[in-house]
Amino acid sequence: VQLVESGGGLVQPGGSLSLSCEASGSFLSINTMGWYRQAPGKERELVAIVTSRGSTNYADSVRGRVTIARDNAKHTVYMEMNSLKPEDTGVYFCNARVVINTLLIEYEYWGQGTQVTVSS
Repeated sequence: VQLVESGGGLVQPGGSLSLSCEASGSFLSINTMGWYRQAPGKERELVAIVTSRGSTNYADSVRGRVTIARDNAKHTVYMEMNSLKPEDTGVYFCNARVVINTLLIEYEYWGQGTQVTVSS
């Protein structure tokens, strides 16, 4: 299973940015898809996740500014970030929990990460 991220880049404070991540490979289903981020010198933290049924969970620091959604048919998760702040700067990693065979064991996969920089 591979996760390919797109989006990211440099944006001014107060601006908006969109990220997307597509899963490819051989698998039966994808349970949750989401985004984590890691700022320099800090641990990786949850930003937002969405289940296969569309239930979402957001970090308190981004709730109200970030919207996550997924297209199950395209195995893709999208995240729209608004009112960005300098503290949103970091490497954003796509995450997926995937069932790859009939043993129904869930495996976790990560994308390579994409840089988001919020700066004037």
